[in-house]
Amino acid sequence: MSPGPVDWGLAERVAIRVAGREPLAASYHYDRLAADFEDVTTRAELLVAEATGLRSASGRARARVVGRDDWVRANLASFRRLLRPLIDKMDERIDRTGRLAGLTGGLSRRAAGVEVGLLLGWMAGRVLGQYDLLVVEDEDVADQDLVYYVGPNVLALEKRFGFPPGEFRLWLALHEVTHRAQFTGIPWLREHFLTLIHQTLDAVDPDPRRFLDAFGQVLEDVRSGRNPLDDGGLAVLFASPSQRDLLNRIGGMMSLLEGHGDVTMDRAGQGHVPSAPRFSRALRERRKQGGSLAKVVQRTMGIDAKLKQYTQGDAFIAYVEEHGGATGLDPAWRGPQWLPTLAEIRAPQDWLDRVRLSEELVG
Repeated sequence: MSPGPVDWGLAERVAIRVAGREPLAASYHYDRLAADFEDVTTRAELLVAEATGLRSASGRARARVVGRDDWVRANLASFRRLLRPLIDKMDERIDRTGRLAGLTGGLSRRAAGVEVGLLLGWMAGRVLGQYDLLVVEDEDVADQDLVYYVGPNVLALEKRFGFPPGEFRLWLALHEVTHRAQFTGIPWLREHFLTLIHQTLDAVDPDPRRFLDAFGQVLEDVRSGRNPLDDGGLAVLFASPSQRDLLNRIGGMMSLLEGHGDVTMDRAGQGHVPSAPRFSRALRERRKQGGSLAKVVQRTMGIDAKLKQYTQGDAFIAYVEEHGGATGLDPAWRGPQWLPTLAEIRAPQDWLDRVRLSEELVG
């Protein structure tokens, strides 16, 4: 069997080196985080259930506080679970030297490992919390379906802005627990999301002609005054038309979920997190910050598009509730065909019109 297209061990070493160490990780404050986050995660789950009506079918949410290195390892494991079908497919095209067959001068598995490591290492220094929705039945369930909190980053932000820890940790938990409620409380959502991801990976073809086609599209986008990296970085840039359609559907769904997470976090936290507006302002500014290199990394890898999902999703929900009433968003949770596309996220009235027409036809 071939060693695979990515040197995962190298990716881990690079990511941990790039992530660096936060001095507060060795402080006495760190020892209290596990108990604190276990408590606020339980509280957040109850508040989110009251605000949304969503209740997990997978039992109680489990919190895990990790350092940057453990967050890297957890995400590498998640990547490998997610990419397993693609890795099996690409294994067939790897020759004895470890290069992709048919790609003259293609990236070696070590180069791929460096790229994955650089991306994860950069993210490890910034991420605060994350829900890992990927569950593989033949792997250790104790390491899956977890709400992660990156302890050193949380402590560093609390110290930098003088945040009250109890409030800030509950506020973070509300957002991540909302994502878990979405994927475990809406019966069809997780399977639909994974199906879209697998369809995208199944369509991947490491053919040099794809790169030539992609560069042709870049030139066309530039001529039309559009930045070709605006909608998702290199993943979209090198996608085929069918893959772009899938990526746009994924983007629409994730914008909805991120916006719903933000809205739920604010509503569920009312009366419990008085400092929420201050937290929101600080994190919005934090998302905008970074030198030119950081911004290039964000845009190239599609992280910039990820950050837009928050603001676009918030705006979509605000419009839908203003023009469709308090229950205007409800149809989005009925099934995959009711989800907004990325284009509809940016033009909410189009989604409302489609929903109204569909309901009239059904009625």
